[in-house]
Amino acid sequence: MTEVLGHCDGRFTAVRDVLAASLASGEEFGASVCVDVGGDRVVDIWGGLSEPGKPWREDTIVNVWSTTKTVTNLAALILVDRGRIDPFAPVAKYWPEFAANGKEKVEVRHLLSHTSGVSGWAQPITVDDVYDWDRSTSLLAAQEPWWEPGTASGYHALNQGHLVGEVIRRVDGRGLKEFIREEIAEPLDADFQIGCRPADYGRVSPVIPPPPLDIDMSAVDPHSVAMRTLTGPLPDANVANTAVWREATIGAANGHGNARSVAQIQANVAAGGGKLLSSETVDLIFEEQANGIDLVLGVPIRFGIGYGLPDPVTVPFFDAGKVCFWGGWGGSVILIDVDRQLTISYMMNKMAAGLVGSDRAFAYVAAAYGAVL
Repeated sequence: MTEVLGHCDGRFTAVRDVLAASLASGEEFGASVCVDVGGDRVVDIWGGLSEPGKPWREDTIVNVWSTTKTVTNLAALILVDRGRIDPFAPVAKYWPEFAANGKEKVEVRHLLSHTSGVSGWAQPITVDDVYDWDRSTSLLAAQEPWWEPGTASGYHALNQGHLVGEVIRRVDGRGLKEFIREEIAEPLDADFQIGCRPADYGRVSPVIPPPPLDIDMSAVDPHSVAMRTLTGPLPDANVANTAVWREATIGAANGHGNARSVAQIQANVAAGGGKLLSSETVDLIFEEQANGIDLVLGVPIRFGIGYGLPDPVTVPFFDAGKVCFWGGWGGSVILIDVDRQLTISYMMNKMAAGLVGSDRAFAYVAAAYGAVL
């Protein structure tokens, strides 16, 4: 089998074996996996290549796509915990311009649970517009919701970080990139950042784009929420390997880190709040906000406040309980089990098909649960 580096507790050898087999088969190109139980990092492993001819190292980082959302939403929950944001208050309380075009009753929790009715930008919109924070947030504030807010979820694929990040900026004064660096990454000594500093480019593993989505776009209603979201806009995965993407603040999709750093951050939630939140704020995460077929993803999804919640169809591999999770385009995943104080994190460079998580990701999660159940 292909060599896997790092530390793996004897109980969790199945996790290491899954990574080794996936690397040997070519399913993985380069990846890292981390498991934390009660503050003890029982798995911290990596292997494969960062890029052709260059090994994935302990400090290799990669664009983690929508796993970024869990850190962005955690940032908002920190301000909730401090009493500076009320998740049940209208967004317009903090961002008055957002009340335009029928959005005066959209609440902060709706942004955090993909139920705001604003799951993408209205056309015309380009990725270059998304890079421009002031322009892109102004466009979101001006448009009307695409469904009645709070009645259903529609995955906020690329714009959730702009929505949540602008609320954070209006309340705190700092941009999302700065807030996460100063309030999360630096205090926890976690190697995670929104975007990527030029000084770190040398250790970034370029993403390998996934196969095309198996969707007949001609059969999709062009006026549907799904089509408007996924073309408003959905970038080519190769854009993640460009300097302009790395320089931008895209709190839904351009976080850079590895399995260890994401686990370091989210293990605080698994611990019932840790250094970042009170247990009362952690409880908010598990207040169900949506449960049904997501208008964008087209599959059953449950959302709490800031995170996805287990669904027996979509995420069937562990017992119900105080569990939350989310994954990124192509496969990355972070799963948090408060009952067991368990955090499972997987980040990789070779993207699989699908917008959230992958079979590979679920194999690591299943192996980790096999050691604790």
